[in-house]
Amino acid sequence: MSDTIEIKPTGPMDGAIRPPGSKSITNRALVCAALADGASTLTGVLDSEDTRVMLAAIAQLGLEVSADWPGRSVRVVGCAGRPPLAEADLYVANSGTTVRFLTAMVSLGEGTFRLDGTARMRQRPIQPLLDALGQLGARAVCELGTGCPPVVVHAGGLSGAAASISGEISSQYLSGLLMAAPGARGPIELVVAGELVSKPYVEMTLAVMGSFGVTVERAGAERFLVPAPRSYKARQYAIEPDASAASYFFAAAAIAGGRVTVEGLSRASLQGDVTFCDCLAAMGCQVEYGADRITVTGRPLHGIDVDMNAISDTVQTLSAVALFAEGVTLIRNVGHIRHKETDRLSALATELRKLGAEVEEGADWLRIEPGRAHGATLDTYDDHRMAMSLALVGLRVAGVVIDNPDCTAKTYPGFFEDLARLSRMR
Repeated sequence: MSDTIEIKPTGPMDGAIRPPGSKSITNRALVCAALADGASTLTGVLDSEDTRVMLAAIAQLGLEVSADWPGRSVRVVGCAGRPPLAEADLYVANSGTTVRFLTAMVSLGEGTFRLDGTARMRQRPIQPLLDALGQLGARAVCELGTGCPPVVVHAGGLSGAAASISGEISSQYLSGLLMAAPGARGPIELVVAGELVSKPYVEMTLAVMGSFGVTVERAGAERFLVPAPRSYKARQYAIEPDASAASYFFAAAAIAGGRVTVEGLSRASLQGDVTFCDCLAAMGCQVEYGADRITVTGRPLHGIDVDMNAISDTVQTLSAVALFAEGVTLIRNVGHIRHKETDRLSALATELRKLGAEVEEGADWLRIEPGRAHGATLDTYDDHRMAMSLALVGLRVAGVVIDNPDCTAKTYPGFFEDLARLSRMR
């Protein structure tokens, strides 16, 4: 792909699409399969930078893995809870799930493991996870003393104990601990300190763990008791389409008008991001739910006041839609997205102003007042979600150019091709 891509206005949409597999489910299933006793086959696997980085790191830990990327299938021979190698230097790129999940996973082994990534990864906090691992008997430190990667884990297994884990920056800390905990020497109790952000992703983690044979006792979203020692059971596991990726196509119908159906998702999805459609319905769209599909039909839009803490990966998508609504949209309780691939609140404020909106940002909120939208060249900050969400503006406004479109390879390498194909289905 070239250094930039210009998005052409389409007119109303009328089509159906099935996005690739969920990144979030794929990387959770890879961890559970890696820790399982026996060989697992995962189908519907997402082929992206984040999933390839995860699979490569698992292979570096000495596990047998094989991937059929065109067939979206991966086979993993698990290690029954004990990574076989005593030393590894793992590259995690800018994959938050990979660094956080594998930091917890390698603590079950014996030896020294180092995890490092891109320059942005070295700015993403991980100290709360290391603090919790320390309470469980692990020795894990930030090599540069910054509270961020590189991380060095001097592994000797995890003890059965209680640990407190911060929930305010990322739910991935808790998810990583939950998935590793069955490999501990005794039961582990995890207590969440502070508000837990992105709760649906923890529900997803528990559901994937349950599919691989480990059930966690819980008291709400504050306390989790994990049985251990316990091995995950190897199995065949099918991964549903990515609901975060689907949000762009739902939003395409809202922005361009017309009707878009996403196949393979329903209200019963493991992914909380399907409730993004409730935001679109509140703004005026028509949403229809089927057993294996969701359809959004564009209607005149109005601004809303919405808490998006639970579905924060779709904040950028809703911000693009807000440019075409009548009145103000206020997005609240999403301060944690400042610690993602970029500071997403600041980046959104900057780029939406280029498009003609009046935008205010607070520590954990964004206020968007639409203006007369016009074209602009938009920076993506090497953030896949900035690129995909801002591209949607070009479906209705001429002159929208996306810089560095290749950054979408992190989770959706074929996004612009799929968007173009959907645009032609009218």
